[in-house]
Amino acid sequence: MSLKGWLENGWLVEHVPSAEETRAHLDVIARDLKDCALPGLSPDRKLAIAYAAALQAATAALAAEGFRASRDAHHYRVVESLARPLGLPASQVRQLDAFRKKRNLCDYEVAGSVSDQEAAEAVAFATELKGHVEVWLQKKHPELMA
Repeated sequence: MSLKGWLENGWLVEHVPSAEETRAHLDVIARDLKDCALPGLSPDRKLAIAYAAALQAATAALAAEGFRASRDAHHYRVVESLARPLGLPASQVRQLDAFRKKRNLCDYEVAGSVSDQEAAEAVAFATELKGHVEVWLQKKHPELMA
């Protein structure tokens, strides 16, 4: 289903993007990725922060296309929308959704459930997604990168 279909279903709302907003998203992503490298950070926190960075990247892409997720199932909608504007393969969307679920688990149910490898994978994913979004924004929405 297209993003317009999601809008019709009430899963998204219309949004007017700006260069300032886009810069703010990119700044938060950069800050979060920097924070992931802090010494002594637990794998749980590292994955949660990397997931937050990836979510900001997805949010920036969705906003650039003129949408934002509705409050209902907000994170899920942002994650699932990723394939539409960016054309990401379903496997990458599934990977980000797995990080979303793992972050929920470690934040709300079982502390200490994230391995060092999972945390490293989340950081690598967020870093790659940031680069992908920046290139996509430059090509598709250069006015937002001013």
